[in-house]
Amino acid sequence: MNIQIHSLRFDADKKLLSFVNQKVSKLSLFSEDILSVEVNLRLDKGQDGENKASEIKVELPGGILFARKQGKSFEEATDEAIDALKKQITKHKEKMRGV
Repeated sequence: MNIQIHSLRFDADKKLLSFVNQKVSKLSLFSEDILSVEVNLRLDKGQDGENKASEIKVELPGGILFARKQGKSFEEATDEAIDALKKQITKHKEKMRGV
């Protein structure tokens, strides 16, 4: 699985990159067919408190799954996006099996 992490409007430190990489890697437990994952960590302007967004795009055979979540921290937003993607991956696998 190829993982790309981009930080937009800020420089991510090694601790944050390691956290995101670790969380994204766990998606492989839900599907071994993941081709690539692209993560965009974005610092949004103008919103009080919850201005950190995590956008995750997962490429699978037969489709692309996407989740975008915002939170008070990048870790919180990434956790929520990963949870949403776990559900999407499960549904995608069921759909591909014809269940």
